[in-house]
Amino acid sequence: MTQIDSEVSMIRETARRFVRNRLGPLEQQIETDDDVSTELLAQLRSEVAALGLYGFNLPESIGGPGLSAAAKVAILEELTHTSVPLSEVFGHLPLQLAQTNDRQRAELLPDILSGKKIVTYALTEPNAGSDLSGLRARAERVAGGWLLNGSKHFISHAETADYIIVLAVTAPSAVLKHKLTTFIVRRGNPGVVSMTRYRKMGWRGYHLNGFTLEDCFVPDEDLLGEPDAGFLGMMQSINQDRLLSASRSLGLSARAQSMACEYALERKAFGANLAQHQGIQFMIADNDVEIEAARMLIRVAAEMIEGGDPQAHVAACRAKLYASEMGCRVTDRVLQIFGGMGYMTELPIERFYRDARAFRIGEGTSEMQRIQIARAAFAVTGGRHGL
Repeated sequence: MTQIDSEVSMIRETARRFVRNRLGPLEQQIETDDDVSTELLAQLRSEVAALGLYGFNLPESIGGPGLSAAAKVAILEELTHTSVPLSEVFGHLPLQLAQTNDRQRAELLPDILSGKKIVTYALTEPNAGSDLSGLRARAERVAGGWLLNGSKHFISHAETADYIIVLAVTAPSAVLKHKLTTFIVRRGNPGVVSMTRYRKMGWRGYHLNGFTLEDCFVPDEDLLGEPDAGFLGMMQSINQDRLLSASRSLGLSARAQSMACEYALERKAFGANLAQHQGIQFMIADNDVEIEAARMLIRVAAEMIEGGDPQAHVAACRAKLYASEMGCRVTDRVLQIFGGMGYMTELPIERFYRDARAFRIGEGTSEMQRIQIARAAFAVTGGRHGL
């Protein structure tokens, strides 16, 4: 084993112990309450920061740990073993933070990187999900800053975030790559109104919010990056967030599969353990192959993103599409193996089943991933044939 492999193994084991021993016992209460206290989350973030793993996805240039693709994937595989709200305490932070200037880094990043303050980003709108060209939130330049107007929804932790990175249209007539700008909206800004919390089928305890911007004034010093240059920064975050979503599907599926194997070895039916019945064996085998295929797609995409490959966005789409669809198939088979007990809330199987469904929607629907993948495939073929 090389030194790099040894370091990755150590990071993985550290993350695994924290997730299994510290976070696992908290899952059921959060699921029952459909809530988790901000104090508990703050404490957990501080513990992860003490381990040196908070904000693990950020580069060293802005204060992150600067981990390799292999190390980041190892953490992703471990943190996604727990429920969605608890996995957040590892601080998979927006890559738009790399666009901060020196003053913003000195003022904002110390508390963000330590987990003392929370940052989220607001992209999705009621009439524009994954379609950035359909964004309607507008920002107009005024004396000393900008006025933002529009609505955002399905925004993670907006009600508790200290900073919301908002994407808004600043050049309506420009092409997509040059029409959007990102802004830092601070907690307590009076222009953020009508904050709502959505009730969901799954992801209990994970807050998704909607809000409206009404003449929300953002000073020039809270502009993130250059005006009209928000598209590329947002796409960087989207690629990494698609990997996070894919990894969540993978972690959930692998955990469900492990529980199914244990159950099949113990449970008897018709005079034999379930594991001895061919029908069960086929389901377990199909799960195994699909989980490993998703794992490989995620690792390849992570390496391409790390290496700056121009096709990294397509690799992230492949990983997100396959893993999210796989998660629904695997959890469905696992619930079937458990039978009636799988449908009961005494076991987390039904939670896995509900949680898995959302991953086919969030961070770009499966249909949007297919469109991106198909466009790339046509471009390659057309290029070979001079089309």
